[in-house]
Amino acid sequence: MYAHRPLRDEDLQAICSFPQTPEELFYMSPRSEFPLTPDQILSLLENRFDPTVIVEESTGQVVAYANFYEDADGSLWLGNVVVAPSHRGLGAAQKLLRTMMDIAKEKYEMERFYLSCHNTNSRGLVFYHKLGFEPFDVRITALDDDRKMITIQMRLDLVCASRVVQSDSEVKGELWDEHHTSGAV
Repeated sequence: MYAHRPLRDEDLQAICSFPQTPEELFYMSPRSEFPLTPDQILSLLENRFDPTVIVEESTGQVVAYANFYEDADGSLWLGNVVVAPSHRGLGAAQKLLRTMMDIAKEKYEMERFYLSCHNTNSRGLVFYHKLGFEPFDVRITALDDDRKMITIQMRLDLVCASRVVQSDSEVKGELWDEHHTSGAV
């Protein structure tokens, strides 16, 4: 089905095709400009680590991407989450999140894991909630063009996460069909 590996240079062009609209790119990276380019991804990686892709095992096709960043207090945050339109609702997002949770727990020995989800990304909010993430704060950020962005800060207790994460069919649900349009998951 799916496997994971570190990002390679040859993956960049495929990832650039995942956000289909400016809104989807905004969910992935609010400061990036549509259409996404390899240079924008590389620029984002200057302050990020463990860029990871999910690949379809049968074809080797890159189908999802995310990375980590560290907050000032040393907490680990998930960032730049995006899934190929052709693989939304097919378990790629769940494989990506589970992979990133495992890396956070095993490589960095983190007990908690964090992410931000834009308030307009209702499908992403539902998906993260079903994985066990809980909201704990709301941030309002001014963007470069004077727009304001509202993000829901969410966290997951990794120690208990294995008991909370639901099966693929439960997480996909009826919101995760082939018409899913969120660039975030």
